[in-house]
Amino acid sequence: MASKYLSSLSKDDYSDLTKKLWNIQNHQCFICEEEIDLVLNTTNIDHIVPLANKGKDAEVNFAVTHESCNKSKQDANLKIAKILQKLSKIQKSVHTETSKSASLKDILKNYNGSKHEFKYKIDNIELKYSFSETGDNKTYQAQIYTDNLSKEQTCFIEVPIEYLFHDEIINPRGINNSIGKLIKEFDKKNPQLHLSLARIEDGKLKIFDGQHKAVAQILLGTKKLVVRVFLEPHIDRLTETNTNAGSTLRQIAFDKSIMRQLNNTLYSERVKKYQIAHNLKEDNYSFSEQQLIDFFKGDGANIKKYIIDSIKHSITNAKDNKLKDYIDFEGKAKELPISYSAFDKTILSSFVSSKLVLKTAIDSKTDEGLNPRELEINQIVRVLSILAENIYMNKFLPEVGTARVEKKIIDKKDTDITDDHLIAYRISKEEILYNWLQYLKKVITTYFANTGKMVAEERIFQTPFDDQVWINIENFVKNLSQLPLWKDRSMASTIFSGKNNYDYWKEIFETGNSLDGAVVLANPLNFIEMIKRT
Repeated sequence: MASKYLSSLSKDDYSDLTKKLWNIQNHQCFICEEEIDLVLNTTNIDHIVPLANKGKDAEVNFAVTHESCNKSKQDANLKIAKILQKLSKIQKSVHTETSKSASLKDILKNYNGSKHEFKYKIDNIELKYSFSETGDNKTYQAQIYTDNLSKEQTCFIEVPIEYLFHDEIINPRGINNSIGKLIKEFDKKNPQLHLSLARIEDGKLKIFDGQHKAVAQILLGTKKLVVRVFLEPHIDRLTETNTNAGSTLRQIAFDKSIMRQLNNTLYSERVKKYQIAHNLKEDNYSFSEQQLIDFFKGDGANIKKYIIDSIKHSITNAKDNKLKDYIDFEGKAKELPISYSAFDKTILSSFVSSKLVLKTAIDSKTDEGLNPRELEINQIVRVLSILAENIYMNKFLPEVGTARVEKKIIDKKDTDITDDHLIAYRISKEEILYNWLQYLKKVITTYFANTGKMVAEERIFQTPFDDQVWINIENFVKNLSQLPLWKDRSMASTIFSGKNNYDYWKEIFETGNSLDGAVVLANPLNFIEMIKRT
């Protein structure tokens, strides 16, 4: 909504108001909080609270910003835009340093949180505590409640953020794109309907549920949070409950990557329980995956899932996995070529058997570097890095991303889309990725067959690869990426228009033609020819 006040100002009056606001803001842009040079930078004056939100059309409701910040702001409300801009800086910094999404841990770190241990004692049915490190020596007390069903003991307390930490064990989730909506909701003074949940571990109050609500409040300037604290809880019970909430109960939107991490934690807890029950030391892994399943009778299906998810989690988050920089773990962004869902349905499902349970000791042949699971993880990670090096690195452009790529080509607005970027984008589509991965697996299994080795397909990555296998894999990937169809822009409105099913691309790779008879490849895909060096 246009400002009558601003439109009534002369050029000199507008300039004077700009300088006045600039001085009030200590020469900083209201949104990005970086310096404004009135000589070098183009600026805008805008309402802090929009007129549509009943903001005043007066000086008290104006701020000066960089023009670029105002045009690219994430919200019409400058206050919210400022908060989201600061959050964006934190997220980018964390991703640059760790390749992971920012979480409550990072927000607390940037807002002076997570500093002090929580000092408390339990006196009958009361929790007594203080926050003396902040200069508050008062002794507080809260009633302890016992849940009738679980028998868990909890209480409700208000805690300065200096005493709050993020529980990365039970809730490793990063901040997702819905945080902006939550910030707006709280900014409207609408109440928080569900408190954050915390537990005490090693003297620290750790939030394991309600992370996004906590983040939104902190970003809006809240210095204390009301939390429900679990006293001496069973960590595996809380972890399992939190996991079930995101899977079988569907109460919260956990994505698959987070479910894998939680199941990895649950697997570790079951291993510890087995060791304790059998009087084994913490570093004794002389028992097998099958023995673990047999021991936890009645829960075998879950234990099996924890084992497989632990393997997939280890592969995905391996330090040497160069492909993870090109996986969208949130599932809503448009900057990265492979969604985690597609990564899971294609690469992880193709390379890791969900049925295989080992009967050899968990630490079998570790000293020789031939442990089956370690080999499996390391060799799959190496394959993923080969994909990254030959298809994505210095080729896929996150700033161009994946949004409306084919539409831009059709509309002749594709000057920013390089051939390398287009190749990476098209080759990553789920239905395409799945099908060419089957040929890549054949490259590996055929090598073993030709050398006289009988290896079950589900154990293929648990068998050491010869140097020639790695050469064949790299040659295949290079030759695949050089096929003419990936950069053929005339196919934008036909072959690459919309999403096709798996069978559509299976037919193309097997025959060279689409299901409707269009010629896509000069010849059917021949993986033997494609392992030859070009």
